[in-house]
Amino acid sequence: TAPSTDAAPTIATEALVAAALHGAAESMGEALRATAVSVNVRDRLDYSCGLLDAEGALIVNAPHLPVHLGALGACVRAVAAALDLQPGDVAVTNHPAFGGSHLPDVTVVTPIFERAEGGALLGYAATRAHHAEIGGIAPGSMPPFAASLAEEAVVLPPTHVVRRGVECMDAVAALLREAPHPTRALQQNLDDLRAQVAANHTGVLRMRATATRFGSAFMPALATLRARSCQAAMAALAHVPEGSVTETLDDGTPIRVSLSRSAAREAGGPLAFEPRARRVTIDFTGSGAVHAGNFNAPMAVIRSATLYALRVMAGAHDAIRAGVLPLNEGFLDAIDLVVPPGFLNPPFTTDPTHCPAVGAGNTETSQRVVDALLRLLGGAACSQGTMNNLIFGSGRFGFYETIAGGSGATEQGAGESGVHTHMTNTRITDAELLESRYPVRLVRFGLRRGSGGAGIHDGGDGIERELLFLEPVTCSIIGQHRASGPYGMAGGRPGAVGEQWLVRGQIRMPLAGVGTTELQAGDRILIRTPGGGGWGSLADGVLEDDQADNS
Repeated sequence: TAPSTDAAPTIATEALVAAALHGAAESMGEALRATAVSVNVRDRLDYSCGLLDAEGALIVNAPHLPVHLGALGACVRAVAAALDLQPGDVAVTNHPAFGGSHLPDVTVVTPIFERAEGGALLGYAATRAHHAEIGGIAPGSMPPFAASLAEEAVVLPPTHVVRRGVECMDAVAALLREAPHPTRALQQNLDDLRAQVAANHTGVLRMRATATRFGSAFMPALATLRARSCQAAMAALAHVPEGSVTETLDDGTPIRVSLSRSAAREAGGPLAFEPRARRVTIDFTGSGAVHAGNFNAPMAVIRSATLYALRVMAGAHDAIRAGVLPLNEGFLDAIDLVVPPGFLNPPFTTDPTHCPAVGAGNTETSQRVVDALLRLLGGAACSQGTMNNLIFGSGRFGFYETIAGGSGATEQGAGESGVHTHMTNTRITDAELLESRYPVRLVRFGLRRGSGGAGIHDGGDGIERELLFLEPVTCSIIGQHRASGPYGMAGGRPGAVGEQWLVRGQIRMPLAGVGTTELQAGDRILIRTPGGGGWGSLADGVLEDDQADNS
């Protein structure tokens, strides 16, 4: 029986709408996985799917990558502003000025109308997938030494990939083929793009069917779901003291973040707060200037990291233990996010040669921003704080993967070992696929025992992964927590720092945590990822707060 179609939805209606859309987003992900051709998308699951409301705000997502999901809203809004999206249209972009993260992450956006031929705009379906090869000055499209967007990969401004139901893939192919540093895997790019379009179509059909089923209660249900998320975030932050913390990248670049409170700008507004409700300001003033390398994180990435941290805090709070709220932009509705221009909010122009590089900003800086936020909020000891990016390739292919590590311990228990943490949620490449598709052999893959920080609750252990190369390749590593270990909390010890080694015959040479090496046939790369920080002091059993300078 269809639920009531009253304009004011019941809690049951809201839950049913959320569940239906969550299932739709998961179906999008399965459609993408089943139709993609690249190892990175089909097998490593380096993609994310979400559904957004008519304003372009993320409402529901599948359990994919937080660094992708939290940025979808900014991307959809920017694309919708740049292009007049009509029924039958699909758009693509990877440009950070339009809500992109880094250039390998390609976003496909499809508007959803009441009917295939038009009607009211219901929302949007969006997928973001990492294309492991999409041009640039080095195979794998994440060169650590790039100084501009143009050097990193092909830049796709908002572009129609389908217009009024007619595919425009030739125009996209021309951009990929004719760029200053074109893609090395054009057909793979186009095939994966078509898979993203198909995944979005699944979301379109499912969201339209859900709207039809719930009638006039559908739109109000989306609004109340967003409002409940906002209330959950504020409840979780209610007892977090005002203060600030500073974390640093391995090269010393600071990430400073502070929390303060102020009176609500619109007391008793549409979010149904009490008249004296307060807003929370999360302020990154004091963070580093624009980075000379590729650690610049676009504003969409900072929004994504902040949204994720708030959802983590709310998930442990009584306010939503009775029901799970999806990651959606309601968690930011009562947050004033201040991010002055710098490496956390770099400037972009229409000329990619004059835009700062962002490759590691999406993967590494996002993780370190979460480290800083969770330290400020007191949520957990530091997890590995890096994605341990491994990129290698030649003129004919590019390979990319991220490697798991240890998660930080909490007051409730020990950290997990050998897991992806926080902003990433992909799989490691299966040994059989790795060895059958690429000129490499997997020599070692296991836990790095004892790398988690000690405490009343220990941090999780990192990973050891060693590869033997069968032909010459260019190999890049981009990681963090090589200079200092992930912090412990409440007296817990830090996790072990990450390490990477080149093994050439009988010689073993340490490699920098960020750099590129030309490998010969027979060379091996050994990577040891960081462990998570511990929680609680073992010295006297008393939990001592060494969290931050909260002042």
